[in-house]
Parts: sequence; C-alpha cells; structure tokens
Amino acid sequence: MPRAEVRPVSTAPPDVDELDRRVGEFLAAHDPAAMDPLEFLRARFDAGLAWVHYPEGLGGLGAPRALQPAVDRRFAEAGAPTNHPERNGIGLGMAAPTILAFGTGEQKRRFLRPLWTGEEPWCQLFSEPGAGSDLAALATRAVRDGDAWVINGQKVWTSMAHEARWAILVTRTDPDVPKHRGMTYFVCDMTAPGVEVRPLRQLTGEAEFNEVFLTDVRIPDAHRLGEVGQGWQVATTTLMNERVAIGGAGAPRESGMIGVVAALWRDRPELRTPGLHDALLRAWVETEAARLTGERLRQQLTAGRPGPEGSGAKLAFAELNQRVSGLELELLGEDGLRYDDWTMRRPTEVDFTRRSPGYRYLRAKGNSIEGGTSEILRNIIAERVLGLPGEIRVDKDAAWKDLPR
Repeated sequence: MPRAEVRPVSTAPPDVDELDRRVGEFLAAHDPAAMDPLEFLRARFDAGLAWVHYPEGLGGLGAPRALQPAVDRRFAEAGAPTNHPERNGIGLGMAAPTILAFGTGEQKRRFLRPLWTGEEPWCQLFSEPGAGSDLAALATRAVRDGDAWVINGQKVWTSMAHEARWAILVTRTDPDVPKHRGMTYFVCDMTAPGVEVRPLRQLTGEAEFNEVFLTDVRIPDAHRLGEVGQGWQVATTTLMNERVAIGGAGAPRESGMIGVVAALWRDRPELRTPGLHDALLRAWVETEAARLTGERLRQQLTAGRPGPEGSGAKLAFAELNQRVSGLELELLGEDGLRYDDWTMRRPTEVDFTRRSPGYRYLRAKGNSIEGGTSEILRNIIAERVLGLPGEIRVDKDAAWKDLPR
C-alpha cells in the first residue's frame, strides 16, 4: 500500500496549538466513520500523528513527547480506530523505541509503520530456561554465515509468540569473551523455517506464554540491531522501556485492580469489616502514590531515555497487583474461591479488569517474574538508584564458555 505524502513542516517542533490544528485538518480529510480502520491508521502514521515525538517520516513530527496524550485524546473523542496497544505491548513499548535508537534508516522505515498500525505484532525472545534471571548468561548461539546468521537455541516465557510476526532476539555470538560483551541483537521473523512455538499452560489454565525453539534459523545480517557484540547495550534499552511500559503506563485515578476492588467495596457493603477497610485504604494510598510516581517518570522521559527509575515503577506494579488481587478474594470470602473456567486457550491479550477475581489473583502471580523479576529489579534499584555497593560478581571478567552451567 503506497504511503501518503508527508507534508513538510518548519524546522521548529510543533507546539500544542500547531498539533491541535494538524489533528483537526487530518480528521477533516479522513473521516474515521467512513474509512477502513487500517487505512485510517496508516494515514495517521504518515501524517506524523502516531508517535508525535518520533522523527518526521517515522510516525512523528519531532514534537515534545508530553504532547502525545493531547493528540490521542482528540482522536479518541472523534471515534478514531485504535491500534489495539493491549495486543502489541511488546512491539509498541519495547521493540519500537529500540529500533528507533539502534536501527538503520532502512530498518526504521521497514518495521515502525506496520508495528504501530498493529499489522505486525511483536514478541520478545530474551529469557532462556538455562539462564534464569541473568539475561547475560543466555546460550542461544548465532553463527555468521556470509550475509546471514544461523541461530540455534531455546527461549521461554515468550508472551504472545503464537500471535507475533516479528521478535526482538538476543543471542550469543562470541563465547570467548565475558558474557556481557559477546551478545548480539537481532530482529527475528517468527514465520521463518526452524522457528517452533509451543504453548506453556499457566496457573490460569491459559497459555499466553510460550517456549520458542530456534533450529538453524537464518536471519539476514540486515536484521541485526546495533553492532556485533553490542547486544547487551541494545537489550538494556529494551528492558528500560519494558519496565516503564509495564509499571509507568499512564492511568487515571482508581484504574486497574484498585478500581475493581474499590467498586466491589462500594457495591457490597455487607462484605465490609474494619480490618478489610484498613487494608483497602492502605492499598489505595500506595496505588495512588505509585500512579503519581509513574506520572512524574513519564514527564522525565520527555528529557531523554528511560533510566533505572522504571525498575521501581515495575516493582511497585507487581507488588501492588498481587496484594490488591489477594484483597479482592479476601473481601469476597467463599465466593472468591470459585473459578470460572480452566479451558486451555491461547489469548491475544491479558486483561485483568474484565476477568473473574480468581483469574486476577492467579495471573498476578506472574507480575513479579515477567518484565524482570522483582529480585533483579531490587538489585538495580539498590545499585543504580540508591548507589549502594554492587553485588559480588565472580564471573564478571571470565569468558562465557568457562562459566559453570
């Protein structure tokens, strides 16, 4: 599908009034009620109104990042179609900023548009069964073969791999150097020969997670992100964005799990006890503090890339989600013990608020694992935020091949 022509703009980044004018002109020329949703999204991207802080020609206009919510609000009020971010959180929150930071011009033009429109969902091939929480210990090998790389290995806990068209992949390209220096980052075609996706059935009965086996998968060198051996640096960018995406997403007051439990408290006065009232108030205050902290973090992002503060936001999200979902079951009593359905499904999204209390409680257990385990995040906060002495690492300077496994 040919792209719409992007109108030149002045060298100065647009302000809020200029963006508002551009959105108005776009909506006047593109009726969301009459257009095919995908064509509308493609046109919005080409007009620079997708990620307004991205460069021109890549979905943006070089505007301040803080202006994005106002643009999104105008489109929502007009009834414009969305790109269903709940189905492509890895692509939008992790792959896109990494491609923007490290991708070549050709890679940015190829991947960002269909990523944003939702045409090509993404997944993340990072975790491995033999590496645990230590991403730098990964063993998936990439061996150069002319203009391509041959990949062999296994990845695990891969959310939505069964739906993904592309994956961000970290591999071991040099086993003779310390583990952090011998990694290289790729974009992997999930439809390529040798890519096998197997479901991992979870405590909920569903399988949104997967394990992925890579057997002689060929990836062109043109799909390498960053330099050979630069994989740890590229992956760190991805992880910082991931933790902000999970823990620092914008949300109104009493949204998410705390909103569900607060509504239950108001609707079912017969369930209330003084002890539960105290627990709910404590959770409400901590959730609101975490929400406001996330808002401050998003404002800080306007000045640059996310830092280790995102680890704190993600850690708070996991802890609070588990505690609040447990509070809901305690409030419901024996009704909270009922579980609606253990049918094996492979969902396209994770939705806490529209599911049963039992599902919320069980699914929240994964929050302290996915997106960086809570133990690893505490280390990051201690060392990189609080400046405490680093954990002793005896394998820091040893070649990866010499590490015990």
